[in-house]
Amino acid sequence: MQNFPLTRRHLLSAMGVGAGTAALAACTGPVSADGGGEGAASNLRSGFSQAALGEIPSEYQGRTNILFWAPWTGGLFEAMTEQFAMFNEAQTEIYAAIESVGGYADLNTAFTAALQARAVPDMVCFPEMQWLQFYFAGALTPLDSHFDDEWNLDVYLQNFIGESKAGDETYVVPFARSTPLFYYNKSLFNELGLPVDTQYTWSQLREFGAEIASVQSSGQEIKTFAYSGGDAWFANSWLWAFDGVWSDGFQVMPDEAKVSELMTFANEWVHVDGNAYMAQDSHTDFQTGLVAAVHGSTASMRGLTEAVDFELGAAFMPGEVNQPPTVPTGGSGFSLVRTESQERQDATAELLKFLATPAMSGKWHIDSGYVPIVQAAADEPQVQELHATDPNFTVAIQQMENAQTVAPVNWFQSGTAALSEAFASLTGDDADVQATIDTLRGEYEGILEDNREDLEALGIS
Repeated sequence: MQNFPLTRRHLLSAMGVGAGTAALAACTGPVSADGGGEGAASNLRSGFSQAALGEIPSEYQGRTNILFWAPWTGGLFEAMTEQFAMFNEAQTEIYAAIESVGGYADLNTAFTAALQARAVPDMVCFPEMQWLQFYFAGALTPLDSHFDDEWNLDVYLQNFIGESKAGDETYVVPFARSTPLFYYNKSLFNELGLPVDTQYTWSQLREFGAEIASVQSSGQEIKTFAYSGGDAWFANSWLWAFDGVWSDGFQVMPDEAKVSELMTFANEWVHVDGNAYMAQDSHTDFQTGLVAAVHGSTASMRGLTEAVDFELGAAFMPGEVNQPPTVPTGGSGFSLVRTESQERQDATAELLKFLATPAMSGKWHIDSGYVPIVQAAADEPQVQELHATDPNFTVAIQQMENAQTVAPVNWFQSGTAALSEAFASLTGDDADVQATIDTLRGEYEGILEDNREDLEALGIS
């Protein structure tokens, strides 16, 4: 995993969040002696109060109240709510309230508005590196002063620690972290006599196409694989499998032949073979049996397991030249919001400490499919029982050693959008491969050049 010395100005630009951060800074007042990311003199911020909590249950009256805005709905939110209830029952001093604000994008919007209104939650949870824009706005406070012998960065899987720090200070502790996985209809594979494995190559899957298409679902030939319109995260692993890289320093696609090979493969699988396609909702098609395999996060594990009426198979991301390939890190972690209250910050840290116990980390892994981010969680009896009875969860753990941060060009939202668009045009519109490469190259080169000074300061050359 790449681990760069993060500084305010350089990462502000490098992450492509400059405009957003400027807006945040403007709406939250001057970022100076007591109000900034780098150089902030205090963990407290006057003029900010806690956002509305809602009704506090009578049994928890008189406690220190803290609020978490959760970026989850459905089963994930229910699983997290259960952990909060366990925390509230486990002690008598703190009441932790949890509210769903929708998804990650909704949280970004809601938290920005909360900063404008100066009424904020005590804890937030942003994906991967998106917390940086709020760090730059002075909205987060370091966690290091709350660490002790039992709770510190050493308890977590070290693959994800490098994405938690700005300079020497920790602003995120990992929680809902993930990697991509390959999910397939194991019942169908068994029925057709196809190999049931945890590692495939793309060429091998393509060879399965005719046999899989010999079976129909809802009057249609079953497809082998479904692409989607937002595959940039997965495409990092695709190219690593073909032994290529999207960028090496400032050199975009240094071995264009590898990119051409990957893109030609995807285009021909859809438009020549007809055994793959670009789906509007790939997981819905997978659950209803229209397609035999899809990509998903490790966090899709629990939901897919409960949604499908066939035996679910989980495998490493497919390889090709490299087997298994490197995979990108994903998911989110918790951050402590910088407010006016030391008491609430201390109370929130107690909640984070509770959620980082092996038992709670193991429970979250079981309930969601996210990786058991606390190392000792793997020794929890319930976790070991799960892995003994459902080997799909073990696949996710085994693949983690191949996880790393993506190339810097794909740190930028514009970079991932360009990559998703490139594959959507190939699989959805049958675009010309070389023209697609040329378009993507131009967009990538523009992104890197626009941010050259900042990337160079990070050691990119």
